[in-house]
Amino acid sequence: MSDTATAPPYQATDRTVPTRSRERASYDRELVHGILDTAYVCHLGFVRDGSPVVLPTLFARVGERLYIHGSTGSRPLRAAGQADPGLPVCLTVTHVDGLVLARSAFHHSINYRSVVVHGVAQEVTDPEERRAALDALVDHVVPGRALDSRPANAKELAATAVISLDLNEVSAKLRTGGPNDDAEDLALPHWAGVLPLTPSYGAPVPAADLDASVTVPGYITAL
Repeated sequence: MSDTATAPPYQATDRTVPTRSRERASYDRELVHGILDTAYVCHLGFVRDGSPVVLPTLFARVGERLYIHGSTGSRPLRAAGQADPGLPVCLTVTHVDGLVLARSAFHHSINYRSVVVHGVAQEVTDPEERRAALDALVDHVVPGRALDSRPANAKELAATAVISLDLNEVSAKLRTGGPNDDAEDLALPHWAGVLPLTPSYGAPVPAADLDASVTVPGYITAL
């Protein structure tokens, strides 16, 4: 059993308790980590010049910390380094697992798994932590890739900013199962059920300028 499986759940707060469908919320640490680790894109929300902004971006989890990277010219990454104590953010991740088709239009829904993280993002300035975070971001896309690619050089590192967000105020929310039709609609002649959605990988497409002697590595074919 992993350490995560035996770790205590996250503490619920006013910001992590949903106002609707509270029974779908979970603070289980292993569930939260699983949802994060199988997602490629997060949405990072923050306030810029008094207006809300939400940006899609890559991320990676290392223990109880998330890392997000971008250009040093990126406004949220600059703000995380300039603000004291950092940039207040809300980060979300969502998987859509199925389309729920009900007999009534009102009860159509989706099956999903989501995570919402509230906190203060801070700029990562320690060189070793920055390198480890960048490796984690590459490996989050394809495990094993960081060791099979050229690491960032000094110029590239200077152009790259990394921010961190600790998993302190966090919750998961999920829906499973079929449609919740009203009893009076069950006899209607409309198909009802779930259309499952599952991610899949296509065949690797080599770069046009790839040397013919370079074969697809095993960590890719194993996906």
